[in-house]
Amino acid sequence: MRKLRVGIIDLVSNGPTRTLFARVMNANLASIMPQVIAVWCEQQGHDVTLVCYTGFENLLEELPDDVDLVFIGAFTEAAQLAYALSNLFRSRGAVTALGGPHARCYPQDARQYFDYVLGFTDQATVRELLRDCSQHRPLGVHLTAAQQPSALPGVRERWKFIEPTLKKAPFFKIVPMIGSLGCPYTCSFCIDSVVPYQPLDLDVIKEDLRFLLKKLRRPHVGWHDPTFGVRFDDFMDAIEEAIPPDSIDFIAETCLSILSEPHVQRLKRNGFKAVLPGIESWYDMGNKSKSGKMVGMEKVRQVSQHVNMILRYIPYVQTNFVLGLDTDEGPEPFELTKRFVDLTPGTFPTYPLLSAFGQAAPRNLEYQRANRVLPFPLHFLNNTHAMNVRPANYSWTDFYGRVINVSKHTFSWRAIFNRYRAIKAGIPRWMNVVRAISSEGFGRIRYYTEVRRRLAADPQFRPYFEQETTELPRFYKDRARKDLGPLWEWLPEGALYHDPNAYLNSQEKPSLKPLSIAAKSPLSDVVGVSRVLPKRFRDMRVPAKRAGFHLGNSLRNMTATVVAIEQKENEKNA
Repeated sequence: MRKLRVGIIDLVSNGPTRTLFARVMNANLASIMPQVIAVWCEQQGHDVTLVCYTGFENLLEELPDDVDLVFIGAFTEAAQLAYALSNLFRSRGAVTALGGPHARCYPQDARQYFDYVLGFTDQATVRELLRDCSQHRPLGVHLTAAQQPSALPGVRERWKFIEPTLKKAPFFKIVPMIGSLGCPYTCSFCIDSVVPYQPLDLDVIKEDLRFLLKKLRRPHVGWHDPTFGVRFDDFMDAIEEAIPPDSIDFIAETCLSILSEPHVQRLKRNGFKAVLPGIESWYDMGNKSKSGKMVGMEKVRQVSQHVNMILRYIPYVQTNFVLGLDTDEGPEPFELTKRFVDLTPGTFPTYPLLSAFGQAAPRNLEYQRANRVLPFPLHFLNNTHAMNVRPANYSWTDFYGRVINVSKHTFSWRAIFNRYRAIKAGIPRWMNVVRAISSEGFGRIRYYTEVRRRLAADPQFRPYFEQETTELPRFYKDRARKDLGPLWEWLPEGALYHDPNAYLNSQEKPSLKPLSIAAKSPLSDVVGVSRVLPKRFRDMRVPAKRAGFHLGNSLRNMTATVVAIEQKENEKNA
């Protein structure tokens, strides 16, 4: 195998940016799998340069001029940026590979713009790609492994690639860690619902925690597990064995069924400063919220009581709902959420809109069979800027009107004051205020109000939303052009559009036929054919936000809150 010059790009931002928030936070949102890929490539003897793209870097300057192979890890909201970058590097003679949630969710679309598209990725998959490393055009090769690996390189092995990214964070450093793959729950909208739960090596986790205490004064760790704490006692035993109590600040996405009072007390003792439990629906997913068969107002009361208990121990709690599920009908779901806001004033609710991310979840086939998936540009599929599933029980104007109504209730001055008063710690109080009056609260209300206004007044909007035309409203095209900045010029022709039913079409007319690892043909002989390798990893990029349930903004703002708490404590101690 010849020695390659390998570039790896972790897309945290979906385009150039100069915002203060991005400057402070984006470097703390680095993903794990690009770092893992970098370790695996070095172990094969290749020269590796990794760039975490926060929106401020000039990628032509950050990567060597003569890279042979460029890996790009992207979520779907960064797909158009990834396509533009692939086109740019291909023009310079490089071979390109796409991994991450977008590659897994939209392989049919991504193969048009990359030489390789990686689904589940393990070390054998990467080794096979490095051995071939050739152009596959016009359609790239789709590679996916068969099982999750039993282990991943830990923080110590990845530190060479973690440290340069942390240096981009001006005030505080968040280290990405992961303790498990997959999820035991079966939420119909979530990419992890079809990935079997698998814990990783606890000895590696213990070693990494000890390592961090030697590297950083008071480390901050963001757990990238889809659901942290499924094997709660095992993980907490490992943390307690490895480090002194409350010596590292932790942030974790988990669920209410795990957050019993004894568990929450133990989390507090061990430095957990923020948790993000998902409630999702008042009519479904009772196993996650520990509400069993309770629905409606009965579930609201039970969940509210539970969350208020958590707030007595954890400084910051964010609760997540999904708006637009098929179980929702009429005003009741929104009125129940408003009631929850009143009963649980200390939590910060977030409201992602139902979205179908390609083949992320089996339920997406049902939406596509029913012709309910809209072809919104991938750039807007972040659960807030576009809902690409036509609501089952609402008109578009009615739905957006109700979303605006519940948002106005949640971020009214009265609710903001109640949220401020309900929390004892000073910094979390003010962080809730800031979030409410900025992009997540007032800003989102303005955006939804503009969408609803255009549904009534813009002649391009309603026909597009009602699927009477596929002509993209200029409103979205202009926003995409502005967001991509100078990289817009590198977006391939037609790359702003995709087939929203590609998953369904691939099931009815399979075009990606798996081959055995024992196949004798080199990869160059099987362009456009999916090759199944012996082990599987869920993505090139272990997400802090799920491809079917986008929690990126949630983690960003939760991280900012946790760090602000720590900074305030340090100032007091000083």
